[in-house]
Amino acid sequence: MYLAYDYPLLSVFWSMLWFFLWILWFILLFRIIMDIFRDDDMSGWGKAGWMAFVILLPFLGVLVYVIARGKNMGRREIAQARAQQQEFDAYIRKTASGEGERRSSVDELARLSELRSRGDITDEEFARAKALVLTDDPPAGAKAA
Repeated sequence: MYLAYDYPLLSVFWSMLWFFLWILWFILLFRIIMDIFRDDDMSGWGKAGWMAFVILLPFLGVLVYVIARGKNMGRREIAQARAQQQEFDAYIRKTASGEGERRSSVDELARLSELRSRGDITDEEFARAKALVLTDDPPAGAKAA
């Protein structure tokens, strides 16, 4: 019963505020560390120096990093997001068009020539299949993709 009097409501709000600020601090710290490693323009020694500064003097290091490199930090993040989106779009286009599965006509002709040389198909079958490959017409029983 006396617990409510020992810790008033305003103290609960204060504690919650400090807790969320603490969480935000760690989010900012980890975003800065990720940005240090993401920056391709910075040398290895520069990255090591910023990491040492941010880890050994965290409040001052983060403040100085945001002031000195904060504008480019957002640009690097946007560039990375765009690059990931372009890679994803290219993957979707490639997968949807079936480029990875379709063989080229040269590969098909080489396969047909190998089948003919082994005696698996006759010269007449080879000529018909070669004509189909060169005209890019699907066989009579095949479904069009």
